[in-house]
Amino acid sequence: MKHLSGPKPLMYHEAVAGAAQGYGPRLSVTSHTLGDQGIRLTEAMEQARQTTVLFADVSGVAKPYESERDPASAEAIAGCLELLRQTVESHGGRVVKTIGDKVMAAFATPDAAANAAASAQYAVDALHAAGDTKLGVRIGFHFGPVIQRDNDVFGDTVNLAARLTELAARNQIITVQETAERLAPLCRNFMRRLYAIHVKGKAEDVELCEFVWHQADDVTVFETNRTKAKLAPVTLRLKHRDREIIRRRENDSIIIGRDQGCGLVVAEDMASRQHCTIERRQNNFVLTDRSANGTFVTVEGDTEIRLRREGFTLRKHGWISFGQPRAQAKELVEYFCEENPETMAD
Repeated sequence: MKHLSGPKPLMYHEAVAGAAQGYGPRLSVTSHTLGDQGIRLTEAMEQARQTTVLFADVSGVAKPYESERDPASAEAIAGCLELLRQTVESHGGRVVKTIGDKVMAAFATPDAAANAAASAQYAVDALHAAGDTKLGVRIGFHFGPVIQRDNDVFGDTVNLAARLTELAARNQIITVQETAERLAPLCRNFMRRLYAIHVKGKAEDVELCEFVWHQADDVTVFETNRTKAKLAPVTLRLKHRDREIIRRRENDSIIIGRDQGCGLVVAEDMASRQHCTIERRQNNFVLTDRSANGTFVTVEGDTEIRLRREGFTLRKHGWISFGQPRAQAKELVEYFCEENPETMAD
């Protein structure tokens, strides 16, 4: 895919620096005084009842549980979380809470969240590896109404922001088209469309966008309507015991479960009769949980996640277990999701 905004790719931090010196649109980021007597971002949010929620999830540690980590990994994680906190506050945001290796933050505007996300990626990318541990971060953010109680925030906006973080790859920033359209022109120039996902409670699929903080030659900017990315057909391979199933055609799907009528039958006590489906949506294969006990997905190199009546876009290579975590499961399905990254313009 050809880059549309000039012959030389421009990295996001260079564009921000140019804007600050008067070479481009100036970013408008509201600063807040943080402290006991300062202006509280929470008060502004409580009045407006709308905010931008951001989740940043640290990845790169092979063992996700704190009790199993070696001291070097634990120290690296703690340092990274502190770096994320400082980055959030330096961009006018507030850390709402830390959940394991994940930071939840709130910002007054989508632009402030986008700038903080890019700065966080640069900062974490610059960290030295601690032994065999090279940390990365997955970030998702979304703007919308929230419910505030004490110092915490709740609601669909928070849930969707958390979901975006789960969908993001390591070193990636994801938002939805609705939020991307609220960004200032400079930020929008570093957005590109990805694909659509189904979100529980919404009638239509939600379009995802990537905030390209480190731009390369194959990036199409968000605002173009003249060029479409064309991906070669995606191939999904599922391996279960001695059987291999391949899906590549448009509208291909498969049902997995205990029922003998399923396309792939698993003899797992914790699995439902029709446990989950995998279907092709545009150039992605999306797994949707339909079970009582949930579906567990492990993308190679990432932490295992549990799906409960929701969808997940399969990426690269990983494993699926049914009703219980992979380590405890009797039945596993290994998947390979292979995409051709080459694109071409119309």
